[in-house]
Amino acid sequence: MALELRHLRYLIAVAGHGSFTRAAEELRISQPTLSQQIKQLERTVGAQLLDRTGRAVRLTGAGETYVHHARAALRELAAAERAVVDLADLSRGHLRLALTPTFTAYLTGPVVAALHAAHPGITLEVREAPQDRIEAGLLADEHDLGLGFYGTHLPGIAATPLFTETLGLVTATATGEGEGEPLPVPVRDLAGLRLALLSGDFATRGHIDAYLAAHGVRPHVAVEANSVQALTEIVRGTTLATVLPDAVTDDHPHLRPVPLEPAIPPRTVALLRRESAYESAAARAFAALTRSLVRARGYRPAGRDEGADGPRREPFAEPTS
Repeated sequence: MALELRHLRYLIAVAGHGSFTRAAEELRISQPTLSQQIKQLERTVGAQLLDRTGRAVRLTGAGETYVHHARAALRELAAAERAVVDLADLSRGHLRLALTPTFTAYLTGPVVAALHAAHPGITLEVREAPQDRIEAGLLADEHDLGLGFYGTHLPGIAATPLFTETLGLVTATATGEGEGEPLPVPVRDLAGLRLALLSGDFATRGHIDAYLAAHGVRPHVAVEANSVQALTEIVRGTTLATVLPDAVTDDHPHLRPVPLEPAIPPRTVALLRRESAYESAAARAFAALTRSLVRARGYRPAGRDEGADGPRREPFAEPTS
């Protein structure tokens, strides 16, 4: 019997669910048909791929090896299909972008607007996720590009530095406040402030916590929020302080930056992708527009030595048209 793609998808579904019944429901075929197709695949391969003796269906050793390569083959086939329909003139195309949530507050809107204005035929799918899930999604071919931070990445992830992001202490702008620059606040004084911070599943919160711990400060966190937009409204309407990217503060008329001594260490924003993945014209256009936007906005360029603990790669190629 000739091997067909449906056999790979059927095996992967059963392995994922650990059940013929649930896999059949997902695939919308009968359970006897699914069982028959898997047996045909096992005869073709010449090895037992599933252990059916327990309460849950499990992969055998041969099955684990086969599913690993089957998933890789299906990812490459999907990339090949996208490459065939990809047009270099950018009259149409599709881009799957994943990003960490803090970028939504100051970067996503402008760069999406620039992409739509320059290439209205490109459709865009945007998802917010923690960086570890973004990198896992890139490796699984669920995303084309990611926006995250330079550092230690999963094997197979390539990172291209974009710019350096700085963070600072932020309070509400007081009514009638003068034009003078606020005096720097020693980091130890943060222990006496009531803070509103992002929740612990944000990379930004981890960065802030590491900074405070390095200086022996135990903060009084009065509010935790899961979005930058919520934080800005909370701080605007209360006496609480927060820590935000300077790019967010600069764009918000009701927020006031307060310098810290010493300053919070900067971090490098990077474009993320899967190594050796097909780079569509839409992905190259997005990368070029993002670089142009961060230059136009005056964001601090990423230094050559920043992010030295992560893999480096050359910038994305410019689109050909």
